[in-house]
Amino acid sequence: MFAALSDPTRRCVLSELGRGPASVGDLARSSPMTLPSFMKHIGMLESSGLISTAKAGRVRTCTLNRQRLAVVDGWLAEQRAIWEGRTDRLEQFVTNPRALS
Repeated sequence: MFAALSDPTRRCVLSELGRGPASVGDLARSSPMTLPSFMKHIGMLESSGLISTAKAGRVRTCTLNRQRLAVVDGWLAEQRAIWEGRTDRLEQFVTNPRALS
């Protein structure tokens, strides 16, 4: 998932899908790359589970998978709590080194 989130084009797609489902053509219009290159980004997002696509006729519609993003959010919240605790202890040590002895 983090590999999929590492690219700015894919993050832009996720932001646009946060407003609601959109066709690949609509999403690709805001990108300066060719459609085949853009489709690789869609494929990466889909294989990571961050989006799903459905084809109706000639139109492929993308939908954001909010539950998958919640997994990332949960992991980041855990990491944030760990690091905030560490920086709080460091601050206590720097401001009052005897308190931690």
